[in-house]
Amino acid sequence: MKKRKRKKSKTFFGLFVLFCILAAIQNHFQHKTQEPLMQVDPFAAVKQYRPQLQSELEKYHLEKYTDVLLALMQQESHGHGGDPMQASESAGLVRNTIQDPKQSIQAGVKHFHRVLTYGNQQKVDFPTVIQAYNMGSGYITFVAKHGGKHSEELAKQFSQMQVKKQPELYNCNGDKSNFRYPYCYGDFTYSTKVLTNMQLLVDSVTVNGDGKKNTGESF
Repeated sequence: MKKRKRKKSKTFFGLFVLFCILAAIQNHFQHKTQEPLMQVDPFAAVKQYRPQLQSELEKYHLEKYTDVLLALMQQESHGHGGDPMQASESAGLVRNTIQDPKQSIQAGVKHFHRVLTYGNQQKVDFPTVIQAYNMGSGYITFVAKHGGKHSEELAKQFSQMQVKKQPELYNCNGDKSNFRYPYCYGDFTYSTKVLTNMQLLVDSVTVNGDGKKNTGESF
């Protein structure tokens, strides 16, 4: 009888310990899931350049386009590197020649001013202007002759024209799995991506000392 009692006692104690362990584990995960998740602002790196972009745009009386340029920068570099506007080529230099963000912003804003002015002259829509930041002013001329409104199909056609001129240069490095292939001149989805960035920028979280969520400026 005593052995049976001891067995029962040991079994009960073992179950009790197991129950305590399971309860502790459950409690741990409940607290973990209740902890607030930190919200990371994907535009934090580009937002640091807002004052510089605005200041440069003011020289052309284009400061209202500050957020547009932030969205462009996000697409070009996410705000990283010495040429965050990826403006070296638009300045007639080899890619990534510029290694000073200030110079990059100056060149990028100048290029934007150029395509915006030409786009207004040719009476094309604003998505065409954005796409021209990536593909050059020739894209504006092309769209003006084809209805004046940007589309990814028109961007593909223009890209294909440029590829035929220099197939050895614009070949996506021979990578046929590249989403752009065979339209390897520029990125035919560029305008779509930048316009998406503009909306995301409005909804993005700004890091504040009080921890409150603020949205970016409206367009």
